[in-house]
Amino acid sequence: MPPKSRFTRLDAFTKTVEDARIRTTSGGIVTIVSLIVVLVLAWGEWADYRRVVIHPELIVDKGRGERMEIHLNITFPRVPCELLTLDVMDVSGEQQHGVQHGVSKVRLRPQSEGGGEIDSKALSLHDAEETATHLDPSYCGPCYGATAPHNAAKEGCCNTCDEVREAYAQSSWAFGKGEGVEQCEREHYAERLDEQRHEGCRIEGGLRVNKVVGNFHIAPGRSFSNGNMHVHDLKNYWETPVAGGHSFSHVIHAMRFGPQLPEDFHKKLGNKHLPWTNHHLNPLDGMKQETDDPNYNYMYFVKIVPTSYLPLGWESKYSGSDREDHSAPLGNFGHVSDGSVETHQYSVTSHKRSLAGGDDAAEGHQERLHSKGGIPGVFFSYDISPMKVINREERAKTFLGFLAGLCAAVGGTLTVAAAVDRGLFEGATRLRKLRSKDL
Repeated sequence: MPPKSRFTRLDAFTKTVEDARIRTTSGGIVTIVSLIVVLVLAWGEWADYRRVVIHPELIVDKGRGERMEIHLNITFPRVPCELLTLDVMDVSGEQQHGVQHGVSKVRLRPQSEGGGEIDSKALSLHDAEETATHLDPSYCGPCYGATAPHNAAKEGCCNTCDEVREAYAQSSWAFGKGEGVEQCEREHYAERLDEQRHEGCRIEGGLRVNKVVGNFHIAPGRSFSNGNMHVHDLKNYWETPVAGGHSFSHVIHAMRFGPQLPEDFHKKLGNKHLPWTNHHLNPLDGMKQETDDPNYNYMYFVKIVPTSYLPLGWESKYSGSDREDHSAPLGNFGHVSDGSVETHQYSVTSHKRSLAGGDDAAEGHQERLHSKGGIPGVFFSYDISPMKVINREERAKTFLGFLAGLCAAVGGTLTVAAAVDRGLFEGATRLRKLRSKDL
């Protein structure tokens, strides 16, 4: 017998000799079952370790000088594209009249003909179709008392009807159909407008704005500033040969502020429709409003919450530089090189009223009174929250947590199995003793 060491008395795992061990059938069955349970629990621990979860955080947004993109897709079935103007304004004083970058107007057939697409045209001044290439190179069209637009194809001249309209807008003058304007009569502007009177229009695309409180709206006629007032030339909207006039019935197919979150993001949140799993939803998508009143105004008040999506392992790719690439093309803004996404969620409330004033007695709210006046159209007023939501991808547990869970699963299973085996063995022993007494 080998000599005892000083650690012998500390042994908590006492052993029995082989001759004192008894093997039973029930013990073999319990052993097999316990091994299966251990394998299942070990696989569950491994799957839990590999699982990626989304941890939301709320912080104060300390970004400065940032910009954001607005992506929209709105159909107006009863207003032709020739009459619609998109304007953007913000509290920083930046006004973008007639936004002409990244937005397209799609002409639609009348609703009676199915509303199919006729053609699509990007909102860009001086494209190939609008340039008067057939004129004498020395030709310099008059601006009829207005100052030539700064972006005219030929400096100091108004060679196209669109340039005359732009000059009138910059001078805060109403334009109408261009009666007596040589360029518009040459391009048959009035005739083209009357031909499109029964058409609809879809405005789609994106624009980049300052990340401050502001608004954008879609209204009829060219816009211009008259003192401190923002005014639209509504003459062509009112004087229409269409029976009943135009109206601003509309369908908002899509409206988002910033890029859409990755498709697999909301899959990781689960399929349950819970309040905290709607990060990928845009509340204005699918919004439909109908009216026969041409003097109608729709307003949407939007509360925007900046949101970041940080995928697993983004820290290793983080460069430490500015996360916003202002030179990125429209549509790619918000997608960062480290794989993260800078976007925005929003909530919205809506309000609609007739420009003639009155109350909402027809809707059961006689106490609700509306003021008179205004501009017909669809207006979006947005406010930026000072808080920011960060959705961070993380492992459900660390590797040490996985090892601890694995040890707990194995140890717990074997302990329970030993207790079950001991109970079966003791029960079988007592039964044998009772039977032997009966015999």
